[in-house]
Amino acid sequence: MEHQKAYQRAKKRAKAKFGFYIHLSVYIAVSILLIVINLSSYTQYLWFKWPLMGWGIGVFFHALRVFVFSGRPSLTEKMIEKEMKREALKKK
Repeated sequence: MEHQKAYQRAKKRAKAKFGFYIHLSVYIAVSILLIVINLSSYTQYLWFKWPLMGWGIGVFFHALRVFVFSGRPSLTEKMIEKEMKREALKKK
């Protein structure tokens, strides 16, 4: 049983990391595309920095969630554990 829980947690973390890497790859590809479009059409004003900064903030928080705060159980998981303990006490 414990092995299955560990496997599920590892699977969830792996999926979260994979999702982040996809997000980062798309961000980089779109960033390059926006820079090329901006520099090839209108070089007097560099507007590409605004969408890249906004989206970059989103990528940063996604990275924090995946790599910094991933070890902590979510609020839902805490509530589930609490309810399971209550059920176990009722059965005794």
